[in-house]
Amino acid sequence: MRPQGSRSQLKCDPFGDTKAMNEARSRLIEAAKAVCGAFRLREDFSAGSVSAAILTAKGNIYTGICIDLACGLGFCAEVAAVAEMLKARETHVLAVVAVSNGGVLGAPCGRCRETIAQVDPQNLDCAVILGDGREVPLRDLLPEHWLAEQ
Repeated sequence: MRPQGSRSQLKCDPFGDTKAMNEARSRLIEAAKAVCGAFRLREDFSAGSVSAAILTAKGNIYTGICIDLACGLGFCAEVAAVAEMLKARETHVLAVVAVSNGGVLGAPCGRCRETIAQVDPQNLDCAVILGDGREVPLRDLLPEHWLAEQ
């Protein structure tokens, strides 16, 4: 199991042939699942109930977990993964996946969608991996986005 915020290098072109795409998608989902797992910080605060993994244009995978604190002071797993990516001075996301406890894949919330888009406008074209083997471009989850017009 990798520690939160870890990075690994993909050894394939994630958007080349179908086999490579499936392998990249599987590795991204597995990276997110590897860091998912809720644990208590205090009696009513927790972390890790949602994890995320981001695949960058350079082929790196960055992961993050959520932190749930009082008064909205926590943050989402996708934002944690974005922060890890930015530490490596990367901005271009090819794909993102969010996983909740129990391994259920879900779409990033609005704040996370916006964060990914604002980090690099190219990210509007990144694949958001959803459950049931579906994926959609981020721009489909942010219709008529203001960055798309710039």
